[in-house]
Amino acid sequence: MSRIAKNPIVLPPGIEVALGATDISVKGPLGTLKQALSSQVAVERKGDALLCTATNDSMQANAMSGTVRALLANMVRGVSKGYERKLTLVGVGYRAQAAGDTLNLTLGFSHPVAYKMPKGVKVETPTQTEIVLKGNDKQQVGQVAAEIRAFREPEPYKGKGVRYADEVVILKETKKK
Repeated sequence: MSRIAKNPIVLPPGIEVALGATDISVKGPLGTLKQALSSQVAVERKGDALLCTATNDSMQANAMSGTVRALLANMVRGVSKGYERKLTLVGVGYRAQAAGDTLNLTLGFSHPVAYKMPKGVKVETPTQTEIVLKGNDKQQVGQVAAEIRAFREPEPYKGKGVRYADEVVILKETKKK
């Protein structure tokens, strides 16, 4: 059995879990998340914990039990605490401004970039060069952050572009004569 799947998922107070035949729903103060379950994994509730076990001894079922356990743990954390991803803009004239559910970016192109936030992700701009994304779905918050970063990835010579707050960009040495 997967080492990750052996650990139970402890449910904090205020979290409701609805186990279906093919899916699971987790409801908390920050919203509701649903996930389809694999037929190779059985999820059961014991008290205030969830246990994921493989239904057979195949390597695929073993791997899926750990995957499903990680997804469920992310769902429980998402509806109780939420997820946050910070981006910074590095470059002269690079600016970001949140206007409702739209993020307006000035990234040195001949045109401004307007990115519409999907449902479930909120954006804040504490300063003109900082972007904070918040939501309860870890995958969705990470995907939105990656799409925003893809507009202008950090280049290797000056480091200009959109980067994650904890990202380290290794700069290349410039060409010598």
